[in-house]
Amino acid sequence: MANWPQVSIDTEKDLNICFACGQKNPMGLKINFDWNGKRAVAEFVPSQFHQGWVGLIHGGIITCILDEAMSYAALFEGITGLTAKIEVRFKHPVQLGQSLNISAHLTRKTKRLAEAEAEVSLKDGTVIAESTATLFLTSKKAENQKASKNKARAVIWDMDGVIVDTAAFHLKAWQEVFKKRGVKFSEADFKKSFGQRNDAIIRNALGSELAHKELVSISAAKEASFRKKIAGKIKPLPGVIKLINALKERDFKMALASSAPVQNIRLLLTTLDIYRYFRVIVSDKDVAEGKPSPQAFLLATQRLGVEPENCIVIEDAVAGVEAAKRGGMKSLAITNTHPQQKLAKADIIVDTLKKVSASDLEDLFK
Repeated sequence: MANWPQVSIDTEKDLNICFACGQKNPMGLKINFDWNGKRAVAEFVPSQFHQGWVGLIHGGIITCILDEAMSYAALFEGITGLTAKIEVRFKHPVQLGQSLNISAHLTRKTKRLAEAEAEVSLKDGTVIAESTATLFLTSKKAENQKASKNKARAVIWDMDGVIVDTAAFHLKAWQEVFKKRGVKFSEADFKKSFGQRNDAIIRNALGSELAHKELVSISAAKEASFRKKIAGKIKPLPGVIKLINALKERDFKMALASSAPVQNIRLLLTTLDIYRYFRVIVSDKDVAEGKPSPQAFLLATQRLGVEPENCIVIEDAVAGVEAAKRGGMKSLAITNTHPQQKLAKADIIVDTLKKVSASDLEDLFK
């Protein structure tokens, strides 16, 4: 360890060519990792290009997946490093085309090292391979993260109604699933519930006594319908891409915190080719409480390594603006779904992001 090279990893650089997770590497695995609050998790389906022995995935590909998972577990915990040692125990062969579940978590941290464990399994729970690794902390950014926390600035984006206009597709999907259960769901009902978690919307429409299994089934059907309806019709709202690029140039950290399922988030962000800008993604499964609870925003600040008072939330929902205020954050509200008077608690209110610059957001910290 004493002779380990001094390497500094710049996590702000575009990592889209990474073999394991890069979304622009034509030969890569293109794995998308998420954080469930305890572990880095992902799914992957190997193809014929990942073959070793005929019909079986190559062991080197499995090792690569495990290594990447443990690196992401460290990144989600605010640690940047390189793998110094990795051990892999193969337990079961994998046929091409079998869907794999991937998970990893840290088991120990010191000033110079981090230790992690990872697992790859089939959908039925069969463990394919297990791994442990030691990561050598290499980045000054990781070492100084706590000291710089008070200076870092961040923007936390909502998604629906802020980055993309999805309202009409959500409305149709809700109406479709509720109609099957003999319940009318009007546009007024939808506007009243916009920005809330699915469980709250469903219980408000069908009653609080609804069984959990039925609630989960209805929610899954609604989101599948939504993704089908919006496919091929995703466009960013005016000013979004320009502001994201401007904030990146001004060294703002960015996160996305949405009450939407992670599958929706992936679809929208990858289609718009902006997934790479968000260092942290918080979805409906990451928190127990929906907005106006500040849980999602506070979790985003924690993962970003930024103090709440140094964060600006971009929202279009009344509940979202209230959540930002409760979390001690500043907010910018867009009148895409609610009129200005209902968003009066926001620090800035605009009718389009075309009118907002990075300098406007920087001025909120003065």
